[in-house]
Amino acid sequence: MSRITDAGSTASSVSSTGASTRSGGFSNVDSDQFMQLLLAELQNQDPLEPMKNSDMVQQMSQIRNIGATDQLTSTLSTLRESQELVTASSLIGQKVEGLADDASAINGVVDRITVETDSENKTRNVKVHVGNQTMNIRNIRTILNS
Repeated sequence: MSRITDAGSTASSVSSTGASTRSGGFSNVDSDQFMQLLLAELQNQDPLEPMKNSDMVQQMSQIRNIGATDQLTSTLSTLRESQELVTASSLIGQKVEGLADDASAINGVVDRITVETDSENKTRNVKVHVGNQTMNIRNIRTILNS
């Protein structure tokens, strides 16, 4: 990538993004950061030695791959959350054993389920309720015949 000498905000964001991409490839760069990097490169390239078309096509392909990966990750996350909700719903009336949210052991019949949203991580957690205790569906160890 070309070196950017402007003191503008784009230059500072690009140089910091560039540092992260050198150490870890494109795995830590989202599509917006990559687009900023590409635009900064185009604006600051040497007019006597412009970017080759093959380089441009390769970078556009990388942008599409990053976008597709982000979309796939989001879709799989939604699918996992939906599957957890369906699984938890089928546990109502079933006897389960597992680890409660307060780290104590639970053994009893599932009364109801709830979905809690973690605003910090923007994730949903499916919880099953056994009496007055709750546990994340991922902490169920055993499902017993009731």
